[in-house]
Amino acid sequence: MDKLTKFLHALDSYHITDGDKFELKQHDPDDDGDLGLTKVDGARLLKQVKTLLQDLQELLYANQTHSLLIIFQGMDAAGKDGTIKHVMSGVNPQGVAVSSFKQPGPTELLHGFLWRIHAAAPQAGRIVIFNRSQYEDVLVTRVHPDLLEREHLPGDVPSPEFWKGRYSDIRHLEHYLSRQGTVVLKFFLNISREEQRERLLSRLEVPDKRWKFSPADLREREYWDSYQTAYQDAISETARPYAPWIIVPANHKWYARLVVIGAIIRALKALNQKAPQPEPEVAKFLDDYRTRLQSEHD
Repeated sequence: MDKLTKFLHALDSYHITDGDKFELKQHDPDDDGDLGLTKVDGARLLKQVKTLLQDLQELLYANQTHSLLIIFQGMDAAGKDGTIKHVMSGVNPQGVAVSSFKQPGPTELLHGFLWRIHAAAPQAGRIVIFNRSQYEDVLVTRVHPDLLEREHLPGDVPSPEFWKGRYSDIRHLEHYLSRQGTVVLKFFLNISREEQRERLLSRLEVPDKRWKFSPADLREREYWDSYQTAYQDAISETARPYAPWIIVPANHKWYARLVVIGAIIRALKALNQKAPQPEPEVAKFLDDYRTRLQSEHD
């Protein structure tokens, strides 16, 4: 079995479709699949599978019967921006868009929390990447419930029923998107607290990286345990076959990128798409068109 095949088989252990059985603490951020891969091996495999991703994206774009929604979540410095950059480089930008969801503004706060999410979902044939997503509304607001005061919400907020309702709303939206032909993949970039510390330090120690540092990163780091609980609950409540979570071991960036692109490739290959055929009234003239173009050099 070659390295690529062995790696694709290893992805099963990161793929969560049944939230009832999920335990975040059982997922090691340092995991490398026990495949004996080196960083050099990872770079070679990434280059190899990028070509496959390009071909699969072209089929998705050509058929326009499905779309792909990729969601990235993770703690600060988990590597969301870098993963998007390395994994999606080389694909046709005409068929890919990235949406980064910041704190909602006044107009967005007057709508339901899924309003802006649904509007940004991909149309048929396209790939859309969410850098943070609807899950901020059961993560950040779960850790800082005072933020809910801005959302014009009725009733008892927050209560256990309130959070159950939000998880249910998210599941229903993702199920709806799935029934419309959207493949939903959700990636949690799982880093350790120590790895986050080292990455934040590197932003301060390397002058060219200081622009990446935000004092908010340190403030949120104080809530590490609360965020781990929030992620545990969010993933266990929303991991379903129609919208799986992939728990990406992200302490090693090169391996994290392999896991992400491998999961995307598997999902697109499962669509079994073929190149579309021309309409019959067009197809019967194609040979004539080719002959006319060839004759221009005669």
